[in-house]
Amino acid sequence: MSTILDKIIAHKFEEVKAQKSKIPLSKLLEKERSRPYYSLKENLLMDNASGIIAEFKRRSPSKNWINKEAVSANVVPEYAKAGASGSSILTDTNFFGGETYDITSVANQVKLPLLRKDFIVDEYQIIEANKMGADVILLIAACLSPERVKQLAKTAKDNKLEVLLEIHNKQELEHICDDITLVGVNNRNLHNFETSLETSVELSSLIPDKFIKISESGIRNANDIIYLRSFGFKGFLIGESFMKTNEPGNECKQFIDKL
Repeated sequence: MSTILDKIIAHKFEEVKAQKSKIPLSKLLEKERSRPYYSLKENLLMDNASGIIAEFKRRSPSKNWINKEAVSANVVPEYAKAGASGSSILTDTNFFGGETYDITSVANQVKLPLLRKDFIVDEYQIIEANKMGADVILLIAACLSPERVKQLAKTAKDNKLEVLLEIHNKQELEHICDDITLVGVNNRNLHNFETSLETSVELSSLIPDKFIKISESGIRNANDIIYLRSFGFKGFLIGESFMKTNEPGNECKQFIDKL
């Protein structure tokens, strides 16, 4: 039985193929990147870092529309002012209501590290991420082989981008390789969409210490952060609880103030 992830990946291959015919790689390589590179790793290791990676997303397959009218150029600078350590921006259109413009429109407004959150299956998307002003890309172990992760991570490193590898279980630990910068544990079960912070806790000691650990999904309050920090997590990806409000930036500020 095909899962929502299978559907997304199948669609993504078609999408990339169409994009390549619209803007060939040779043309894409001619584009200039318009901003410096900002390191999410360095930001997360700063002494007074909040560790919050505040996400911009309009919808998700499990919740449908979260904030249909949201504009990244309004929200992401507010995340930066609130004290977020980075921002994750969804660029998948079909399933998450995002677009590449959500990154390009804020790239020169903020000095915050920007994570292009998408379903990356091709080197082309990494070059695209670099040109649009992203600093970090996401690779999802659940939809890539360990060998493919290695190839894509190398391309990212060659393009001065950091890599966040997302894992869900022990089996996916074998996807970790030297060109990865950060390892994220997604607390959401991909089969039933339930979240549990215990997923992060169970995997924390199995992730080698040289990688920055990030916990994703299901983080609801400051106590959750304190709990996860005790297991070595430095980064905390939070989206829905900010985005479902009318003022995501303000919600993010209140959250960070409680820390």
